[in-house]
Order: sequence, then C-alpha cells, then structure tokens
Amino acid sequence: MNKIVKKTKLSDEVFRMEVEAPLIARERRPGQFIILQVDTSFGERIPLTIADADPVKGTITLIFQTVGKTTHLLAEKEAGDSIAALLGPLGQPTHIEKVGHVVCVGGGIGVAPLHPIAQALKAAGNKVTIIMGARNRSLLIMEEEMRKIADELIIVTDDGSCGRKALVTEPLKELCGQTPKPDMAVAIGPPVMMKFCAEATRPYGVHTVVSLNTIMIDGTGMCGGCRVTVGGKTKFVCVDGPEFDGHQVDFDNMMKRLRAYKPREDADHKAHHCRLNEAAKALEQK
Repeated sequence: MNKIVKKTKLSDEVFRMEVEAPLIARERRPGQFIILQVDTSFGERIPLTIADADPVKGTITLIFQTVGKTTHLLAEKEAGDSIAALLGPLGQPTHIEKVGHVVCVGGGIGVAPLHPIAQALKAAGNKVTIIMGARNRSLLIMEEEMRKIADELIIVTDDGSCGRKALVTEPLKELCGQTPKPDMAVAIGPPVMMKFCAEATRPYGVHTVVSLNTIMIDGTGMCGGCRVTVGGKTKFVCVDGPEFDGHQVDFDNMMKRLRAYKPREDADHKAHHCRLNEAAKALEQK
C-alpha cells in the first residue's frame, strides 16, 4: 500500500498527488511511468507518468486528469489514504544528452510528463525553450516549475486568456523557421497535438520525440494492448517506449485504437458528475 502524502487540486479536473514510493523514487528516470490500481478488487490498472520524484523523502509526484472511472476514484482519495498497488518505474527512460537547443512542447496534462524531461535536458547543458498550451488559463499547470527551467517560456491558449491566442504548433513552426533552427523537439500531450507538432517540424528536419499514452494493462509487454505502428513496425509502448520518433509514428491508427473505450469512459465521466449533482441537491434540501 502506497500512502498519499499530499493532494492538490490544480483545476476542476486535474489533481496532483505526492505518494510514498521510496524504491521508485530512487530508481526512476525522466520519461518513465508507473501503473497503479486504486483498490485490490477487479479495478482497472492505468499508466501515469512520474511528474517528479524526491529520493530523500521517498515520494513520487503524479498529476492526472479525471476522465474515467479509475481516475475519478483516485481523485476521491485524500492525504493519508493509500493506493493499493503501484508498479514502476516502467518504460525506457528519455535519452538525455547535450544537443544544443531543444524545444519542449506540452499540451494540457502533457506538461506534467514533460517537466522531468525538460529539467534533465537543461541540467545536461542544453538551451531549453518551453511551449505550454491549454484551452484556457484555468487548465494551465506547472507554470512556475517550467519557468524555473526554461531559457524562454511561451504560453498559448485557445481562447487567449493567457499568453498568445494560438495553438502550440504556431510558435513551434516559428522557432523551426529561425536560423539556426532547434536541434531537437520534444512534444507531449493529446495524440492529435503530438501528430501536428511532428508535422510542423518535419519540413525542417528537426528530430522530434513524442511520448505516447496508449491503452495499457500490465505494462510489461504481455497483453499487447499498447501496440503502435512506428516506422511500419509494431512496437509496444510499455516496453519499447513510451518515447518514439514522432515522424515515424502512425498517429491515425493509434488514435483509432484509443477510441475503442471512449463511449464507456464518457459514460463513467458523466455518471460521476450526475452523482455529484445529486449529492449537492441532497445537501441543499437538508
């Protein structure tokens, strides 16, 4: 059982949890993730990227958005509660080296897994430009943490409520069009965002790394649920990834597979909010 040390609500549907996991905190490297199970019954197992870790305290930081039954159950837990099962660190860590100028692009909740990668790239001596994007200001996360890392921080929102009114691909294209162009780009966020980031850098020949978050069950390569096509070959995100060359990923096939459980996920999300509304009405009537 892994005890929750601290819980913070970052927005209406995004939460940060600091969880006791001393062995994982000691061994994890940027880009790796964990798989957790909220209870020991027949509950779903879900992957979450390790947003940060403190080997001295023996804790890891998880940031997640409530989208389905399991994430809603996780969000109901408070500091002092425990998570039944937590496995990690899993996946291949990010290859960190000094390459020159790296543009790190994070969309929505994707800023969380981007944080340790940007941190490590900066520590390796790279110039790091960070582009953060969200639908609106209230959905931006980890702005201060990223500001501490970045040589330049660019914020964009769909509605213009913070930073530029633009998509993350716009400043990315502008940076790629400069002389000299960036030496590498890292993009993490919704699949469609990563797809168009890869397309934005492709004409300029800027190597682009993406971190994929597919359907996953065991995290050890046995179930095959996380398979993707990269460069015409089948890869498993849990053991071969989660990071791949964005110019080689078949995003359309990946997004089609991700939609397999979308109706069930949406139903669970709606049911949770209906229960909250009914509970609120019951309190008002008392």
